[in-house]
Amino acid sequence: MNKNKWPVILAAGVAATAVVISLNSCVSIPKGARAVQPFDKNRYLGKWYEIARFDFKFEKNLSNVSATYSLNSDGSIRVDNKGFQYKKREWKESIGKAKFVNSENEARLKVSFFGPFYAGYNVIAIDDNYQHALIAGNNLNYLWILSRTTTIPESVKNDYLAKAKQLGYDTSELIWTKHEEVH
Repeated sequence: MNKNKWPVILAAGVAATAVVISLNSCVSIPKGARAVQPFDKNRYLGKWYEIARFDFKFEKNLSNVSATYSLNSDGSIRVDNKGFQYKKREWKESIGKAKFVNSENEARLKVSFFGPFYAGYNVIAIDDNYQHALIAGNNLNYLWILSRTTTIPESVKNDYLAKAKQLGYDTSELIWTKHEEVH
């Protein structure tokens, strides 16, 4: 092969890799949704319990799901997700990192658990005391309701469900996470 073709082949490979990464790193927000502003990153840090979610392969058959957010030394946010895989009777943990898409004042983040691949994590509702949150993913396939405790007041639940329905989510598909003592 002609030595002059190697730079072209290498450049094409780099470009193809960049396209694949960008296509797999969707950090959008569902149409009509708005991320919380102003947002206080420090008040959001700490442990949250998953109250409800849309089921997908990474959380299949999990109960007792929680997420703990803390600061990494580089300023990104460490995401420590844990859940009990009740069919296999074992704990599952996934560590990732989150970065702000725009500014730290806007609750639009991108989260990665797999190298350069990011997904949208958009806090679209949160109470004044940072005790309950509604999280939208990239699109209408991802939705979470979180709480600082394993339960959520019915009024907050109803408000969040109404907001999600207004955006086009089919809330009848939500999985309501069980939190129970595991032996």
